[in-house]
Amino acid sequence: MKVEVKIDDSCKEPKVIVVTDELTDEVNLLLKRISNDTPQVITGFHGEAVTILDQEDIIRIYAENGKVFADTENGGYCIRLRLYELEERLDRNRFVRISNSEIINLKKVKGFDLSFSGTICVTLSNGIKTYVSRRYVQKIKQILGI
Repeated sequence: MKVEVKIDDSCKEPKVIVVTDELTDEVNLLLKRISNDTPQVITGFHGEAVTILDQEDIIRIYAENGKVFADTENGGYCIRLRLYELEERLDRNRFVRISNSEIINLKKVKGFDLSFSGTICVTLSNGIKTYVSRRYVQKIKQILGI
């Protein structure tokens, strides 16, 4: 995808024009992101306290026993959104889904262990080890360039 920026002193408000030969999923996603004016806030609950979570601090988000939790550098939080809703709000350059029940922050990964047959072990910055399910192994390898 090409991106072009044109500086025009007569333009008082930014304008985005998308030129394409067909309306693909990638174009629809781009349009959705550009047109979304509301900030994508993620709130975490710790007891009765509500905290706005900074995406940079989130290590992983996972589902367990029908609830969704986030491990952050400041502790654990319960989140009242589903994983697919969080996937839409999270930065796609930073976060990746590794199983049906877990999303990790790539910037918080210490290392990947590929020695397991058919799966990948991921060590996170908080010491937790988790595994990429077989369904997502190819996607992770593509992201890592291997």
